[in-house]
Amino acid sequence: MSQSNRFQDENLTLNDFYQETCVICPSCEKKAIAKVNFENKTARLFCVHCGYNKETSTALITNGSVEMAAHQYFKAELWLKASFKNEIFWAFNNKHLEYLERYISAILREHKARTGFTLLEKLPKFYHEAKNREDLLRIITKLKKK
Repeated sequence: MSQSNRFQDENLTLNDFYQETCVICPSCEKKAIAKVNFENKTARLFCVHCGYNKETSTALITNGSVEMAAHQYFKAELWLKASFKNEIFWAFNNKHLEYLERYISAILREHKARTGFTLLEKLPKFYHEAKNREDLLRIITKLKKK
């Protein structure tokens, strides 16, 4: 686990990560992928292990669609999650996990003009606390190997 000295907030939001999520396959319980395409108003969950493949419409309301994380259209459980004390540490996908890892491992965390809506501003307190750094980085390492 290497610790970089500095992290510069990119002001990303959860929306930057939620169009493709790693999930538990409802058929074989291995890693599957849920993707959503808001332009086509479709969401798909597929598993390369067992071939499970399901597609649904994002048009859940009349004359429109609801934008949410890809896995939520299937009520699928996230693959990248682990218990931490009385909390749950989670990430939508590897890109999200790597962003969290860069933030958590940094000793100096620099923030641009805050908006109140960025991913980092919305994280629970335990993600920010230096006392949790090593334990969270161990969880991230374990999730990367999962």
